[in-house]
Amino acid sequence: MARIVFVGAGSTVFARNLMGDILSRPALADSTIVLHDIDAERLRTSEIVGNKIIETLGVPARVEATVDRRRALEGADHVVTMFQVGGYRPSTVVDFEIPRRYGLGQTIADTLGVGGIMRGLRTIPVLLDACRDMEQVCPDALLLNYVNPMSMLCWAVSRASTIRAIGLCHSVQHTAHQLAGDLGVDPGSLEYRCAGINHMAFFLEFAERTATGTRDLYPAIAEFAASMPAPMRGGEDRSDGGFEGLSDAVRYEMFRRLGYFVTESSEHFSEYVPWFIKRGRDDLIDRFGIPLDEYPRRCERQIEGWERLRTRLEDPEGRLGVVPSLEYGSAIIHAVETGEPTVVYGNVPNRGIIDNLPADCCVEVPCTVDAGGIHPRRIGPLPAHLAALMQTNINVQSLTVEAVLTGRRDHVYHAAMLDPHTAAELDLDQIWALVDDLLEAHRGWIPESLHAR
Repeated sequence: MARIVFVGAGSTVFARNLMGDILSRPALADSTIVLHDIDAERLRTSEIVGNKIIETLGVPARVEATVDRRRALEGADHVVTMFQVGGYRPSTVVDFEIPRRYGLGQTIADTLGVGGIMRGLRTIPVLLDACRDMEQVCPDALLLNYVNPMSMLCWAVSRASTIRAIGLCHSVQHTAHQLAGDLGVDPGSLEYRCAGINHMAFFLEFAERTATGTRDLYPAIAEFAASMPAPMRGGEDRSDGGFEGLSDAVRYEMFRRLGYFVTESSEHFSEYVPWFIKRGRDDLIDRFGIPLDEYPRRCERQIEGWERLRTRLEDPEGRLGVVPSLEYGSAIIHAVETGEPTVVYGNVPNRGIIDNLPADCCVEVPCTVDAGGIHPRRIGPLPAHLAALMQTNINVQSLTVEAVLTGRRDHVYHAAMLDPHTAAELDLDQIWALVDDLLEAHRGWIPESLHAR
């Protein structure tokens, strides 16, 4: 019987999906799911949801809930992290409002850019604190991290903790399904190989199994790219947590320029590079359908709908359906617990995996999972231009991790100076002033050592 701990279980919708995935697997149906969050009210809602899932599935699982993280982690076999340090208010609002005063537009700001740097500074210490608890009360547990900025967090854990960890995102499998829809092929027929860094991995091979063999789908992607309609602005919530209606023009443009398709959405990718978001260039914003301030809009919509959703979830007369998601978490836990191997795309240290990326940076690659744990597959060298593009993002990740682990404030400036989008928009004096303003606004949320000049 596995003991599976959710840290940040107040993320109720995501917790619901993962609990449904896990408890739908017969080998995991008697698991104990331990829910932890610092928000007791949201934790109570997630506990109600967990018990409803058990009722719907008719399984002998148990759900526990506690605001005490160390108590939750005691004896854990698997730990799933899904928290957001600082929340939408104040931290995400600060990450957008202060850069906007400097004329720096952002879309999501959770992975790179000054918003991603600040999120890393306030999140890495919390994740490492959880790892220190794990080292003491469940040292053999496997950490499944869903928290962004993914690469920075996983890199920090690999440097500062002995805990086994894998970072999980859904961009690879979601993009594969989206491409299948664009091309009119069955997602179940796809065969692909993908590698890179989180939110900037590329499909090195993308093919379809047919009755007579395998068909390379890249020519079909090129044909679709040539016939794409004009971008659409705005977006509506989808049931799987994504957003309909957002333009995908940015990454199809990158495909035209690079010859390979990237795994992260256009609204994310547009702020990882210097070419799409520029002051005074509304023509670019319109041409590529770039949704500036997209993440705050999503947060506001979710906050607005939360009370209605919570009432529905907590309704004692209401039953919850269980719909499988595309998340890898349950497949990993199942493989470790049963020994039946599976393949997932995970974020792991680059230890002999990709030759032309820095050793020990965090890479996103196919991994075989079994009772022995996580086994990344060797990729070798990436196409030179893809590795060069990734290096621009790795520079920022590396310096942010270094800032937290060493307490050196100057590395925060260096990270912002080397960020592709920030450097394309602001001069050095502006970058330093922006970092000063952001660090001051985040006082209490980031390590005190980073306030020392």
